[in-house]
Amino acid sequence: MLDFIQYPRMRHLYRLILLGVGGSLLLLTGCATGKVAGGGSYHVTAYKPHDPSKVKVKLSTSTQNLFVMEGDRVLMAVQANVGKPGSPTPHGHFTIYSKQKERRRQSEPDRGYPMAYWCEFAPAYGFHEGFVWAVPHTHGCVRLHREAAARLFALVRIGTPVEIASSFPEDQKYGNLVRRLDQSRDPDPPRSQLMSANWFNDPPGPLLVDQ
Repeated sequence: MLDFIQYPRMRHLYRLILLGVGGSLLLLTGCATGKVAGGGSYHVTAYKPHDPSKVKVKLSTSTQNLFVMEGDRVLMAVQANVGKPGSPTPHGHFTIYSKQKERRRQSEPDRGYPMAYWCEFAPAYGFHEGFVWAVPHTHGCVRLHREAAARLFALVRIGTPVEIASSFPEDQKYGNLVRRLDQSRDPDPPRSQLMSANWFNDPPGPLLVDQ
């Protein structure tokens, strides 16, 4: 489900949500607690598709590998962060049916916090920018580093197929392309930065390159 974004003061609130009101609050407000990914030296390369109608997203929940494919061609291979036990990311065949680059949280607590590069594939489930942990840590949404989230947003369109399963053959074939991340100890960005319109600026450089 939609991720609560974790910022200063949110760690304590997150514990309260889990202990008491988590179930009902999550139904009302969406994604699980997770920091928004900051900057850093992490960089993702993604390739322009020859035929955008052939693009497909594959997500392995056991490995947290996300592959954007065009037939047998790998357009992007990155680590994602999927739902933890008890609130897993759903498995199945989906399509992207909603995209919103400058999405912000619409409900309390912390109304207005960014959920950039939102790509929804099921009601209340989507890909969006957020801190990526080494282990499943969301309440069902799929978080991506800013570098990856911006490029996924550029690669997919309304109607792009999404396949989610425990594993795919691509894990063995292309898993070595995935750079591992653990942003669980990264500091929270300042609130002023989070609330700025500049938060939604794309990472520097072209999002998609020719291959």
